[in-house]
Amino acid sequence: MASEYPTGWRYPEALVDTEWLASHLDDPTLRIFDCTTYLRAPGDNLDASYVVESGRTDYEAAHIPGAGFLDLQGDLSDNAQPFRFIAPAPDILAAAFAAKGVGDDTRVILYSRGAMQWSARIWWMLRAIGFDNAAILNGGWEKWAEEGRPETSGAVDCPAAQLTTVPRPELFVGKGAVAAAIDVDSVCTINALSAELHRGAGARYGRPGRIPGSVNVPASTLADPANRALLSPQDVQQAFSAVGATPDKKIIVYCGGGIAASLDAFLLHQLGYTNVAIYDASLSEWATDPDLPMDTD
Repeated sequence: MASEYPTGWRYPEALVDTEWLASHLDDPTLRIFDCTTYLRAPGDNLDASYVVESGRTDYEAAHIPGAGFLDLQGDLSDNAQPFRFIAPAPDILAAAFAAKGVGDDTRVILYSRGAMQWSARIWWMLRAIGFDNAAILNGGWEKWAEEGRPETSGAVDCPAAQLTTVPRPELFVGKGAVAAAIDVDSVCTINALSAELHRGAGARYGRPGRIPGSVNVPASTLADPANRALLSPQDVQQAFSAVGATPDKKIIVYCGGGIAASLDAFLLHQLGYTNVAIYDASLSEWATDPDLPMDTD
């Protein structure tokens, strides 16, 4: 059975290491971006809502040479929506990326601090508008800094570019599609939040618990805590296979607001899964709608 699953990354060009990036900093076609956002919550209180904080201050204090900054909540989300981090319409999103220097002839490298889920979120949004020449820095800022790689301060603004959109609307789904997938054997719905939140230990998003029938692959378990780099393809595949997320199924990934879910979705794509979507509003919407069911342990 194991031979049916990929044994390596299907798209190795979508993941770069620190050594590769250090040797390509002078490439004029590269556009490097710090994608950091912080979710602040008081202590370990799983009932407390997050406060969103831009990573711009830390970026301006120290960043990879040549890197610009992408403010996910400020510039790349539809802030007219009632929920945080909702992806804008493809044309609006493309215009926002183009204004930051992402163009048809550029290669984009994304990194973040704290967790790779932020760079994965931007990567997924780029893919959703049809831009495929983007990669995530494995290990993010922490690995870069711990290795003593070059860094600089201040801010970098790249000239605006021309960016063509080829939308893939199937990469995001709404609550209707998620509700319709409950108890459907051909669909596997994955919660990328922590095991505690999956069980129902806190009401951070409104009501405690999970979408009925969903399984749990926490995004935080898919990287090595020692060096922040992703686990091996084999270990990542095992984590998904263990909960029944097999390549023949449609996969829907959710979390609190579509961010942790983006790392799960990125890795499923890297393993060769071809039918993966993110529930964009995730529990921020689902858990606050009393008409939608929730399960707890």
